[in-house]
Amino acid sequence: MEHITLLLAIVVVTALVFDFTNGFHDTANAMATTISTGALKPKTAVAMSAVLNLIGAFLSVEVAKTISGGIINEEGIRTEVIFAALVGAILWNLLTWLLGLPSSSSHALFGGLIGAAVMSAGWAAVNGSTIVTKVLIPAVAAPLVAGLAAMFAAKLTYRINANPEAKATAKGYRAGQIASAGLVSLAHGTNDAQKTMGIITLALVTQGVVAPGSNPPLWVVVSAGVAIALGTYLGGWRIIRTMGKGLTDLQPQQGFAAQTSAATVILASSHLGFSLSTTQSCSGAVMGAGLGRKGGVVRWSTATRMFVAWGLTLPAAGLVGAGAEFLTKQGPWGIAAVAVLLVAGSAVIWSLSRRKPVDHHNVTADDLDAADAEPAGVVTTAIAAVTPPPAGSVAAVTDEDLKATILTPAPTDPTAPPAPAAKV
Repeated sequence: MEHITLLLAIVVVTALVFDFTNGFHDTANAMATTISTGALKPKTAVAMSAVLNLIGAFLSVEVAKTISGGIINEEGIRTEVIFAALVGAILWNLLTWLLGLPSSSSHALFGGLIGAAVMSAGWAAVNGSTIVTKVLIPAVAAPLVAGLAAMFAAKLTYRINANPEAKATAKGYRAGQIASAGLVSLAHGTNDAQKTMGIITLALVTQGVVAPGSNPPLWVVVSAGVAIALGTYLGGWRIIRTMGKGLTDLQPQQGFAAQTSAATVILASSHLGFSLSTTQSCSGAVMGAGLGRKGGVVRWSTATRMFVAWGLTLPAAGLVGAGAEFLTKQGPWGIAAVAVLLVAGSAVIWSLSRRKPVDHHNVTADDLDAADAEPAGVVTTAIAAVTPPPAGSVAAVTDEDLKATILTPAPTDPTAPPAPAAKV
């Protein structure tokens, strides 16, 4: 700790700020479906997720080692590069949070890191093979695998419980949702908290505090775990609303299938050192579970906006990171200018978010405003029109309900009184 300079201290603090934004940006991954189906109250859900994120941060360091010694070449990288990368990642996280889009915090970090490294030392500073095998391929495969697994799991649950007692089944699946949501939170801490550990460790390597290839020091693990847990507790309510209400309408069975599938994919990737996006995995699982119920639909207009955000994350954060690195190369005044721009940009985004605040009081409200509401679309409307109602939803019909009142024809004599209505 005695070797930490002022610049390194600024980078460490900025990395923990990114970790904090990662926490509230990705709370929806674990808790959106649990909150939307009513399995847990909003504040209870985020508190539970925060604790499990903290615990998950201590379970592994494989992803942290991928970040600190795999994506870019450590030799010749200046500490300012890490600072510039974090600026790009934080601003993209805040912008997508403002828009309620569940984009990838991981890819924002990777994009900022790649852009800043290229601006600093050229393309030779980037390990292209590692990016392809441990970032890009998992980015494509994870949502597909999680989505297919969730779709088949949801179909299986409905097939097994074809004619159950609705109330008892819903209660059982809500309990399962709570358990699976806890598993997702644990997996999120295991995967995403390590990304900040890796970036701080990389900064320590650039300053010669630790040797290349070292595991994150204990104080780095603890601080990263605490930062992501605090961010998780605040709750990214805007993104929770999108994932819980905007993508599809989930029943407890689907929520359980989505979360279990996503947790399995995330934990497996953490064990293998794949730094995938938990956001993309969970979003893919939610869409898959939405299609797993007969008559279930996905709001593809919302999904399309989300896909566009996914595609823009790496290049957009990379451009901001490169621009920030261009300024930091100018000297101390450039570093100060980047810090001021980061604070000013964050303040502007925060003030814009206060115009239409979303919190735990209205996160599950159905009265979305015009900007948030998504039209059902032709395909969705057609599917919903021909889908039979679920079993047990039609009330019993009595003889009295089948009776109708039919008016008799008007009499030809205008002076004659009208005939009484006939009861059929």
